[in-house]
Amino acid sequence: FNTISNVPGILFALIGLINALRQRFEKRFSVLHMSNMILSIGSMLYHATLRRVQQQGDETPMVWEMLLYFYILYSPDWHYRSTMPTFLFFYGVGFAIAHALIRFEIGFKVHYIILCLLCIPRMYKYYIYTKDNYAKRLAKLYIATLFLGSICWLMDRVLCKEISHWYFNPQGHALWHVFMSFNSYFANTFLMFCRAEQRRWDPKIVHFFGVFPYVKIQKPKSQ
Repeated sequence: FNTISNVPGILFALIGLINALRQRFEKRFSVLHMSNMILSIGSMLYHATLRRVQQQGDETPMVWEMLLYFYILYSPDWHYRSTMPTFLFFYGVGFAIAHALIRFEIGFKVHYIILCLLCIPRMYKYYIYTKDNYAKRLAKLYIATLFLGSICWLMDRVLCKEISHWYFNPQGHALWHVFMSFNSYFANTFLMFCRAEQRRWDPKIVHFFGVFPYVKIQKPKSQ
């Protein structure tokens, strides 16, 4: 279950990638969707083998993905355009090398949480400046899926021995993967909407079959 539960993450990232390429969004979003796919594939390999090398293939892309989120969130207000991507690139490479040589335990979790916390202020700023109700709903769905996924992860982590004796195993870790697949897609779609607003591309949140949200833009003819 922990292996196949990563499939939604690959599918959602593929949908986001197709939408980003079809409407010619900035390359950063194509890279972001591809990083989601790489992360899901790395997680599948790790949970299928439970080997340390595959664990690095799961954890290192997690950090790279957060660095991408950091860049997308903060780059619009960064005055020196080449400084941030250069720093983040070398930071990502340095972490990958260190992670290959040193096995982090609690240190990895603390490091990852810090990266997540650094992104929260800008996400909140985007939320309060967004007027579109459908876009705001995406942000709320992002919070909801993160909350539900975290509960599933904590229950599976803390109550693992007790749950193993239950008649029915709720597969908390697998549910964590599913919720985080939705979570990443909602986050990416919300950021695409906000960036399109900054570029004056007249973005709208539309729904495929009336259910699945994605961003539709209308670029000015001059672009």
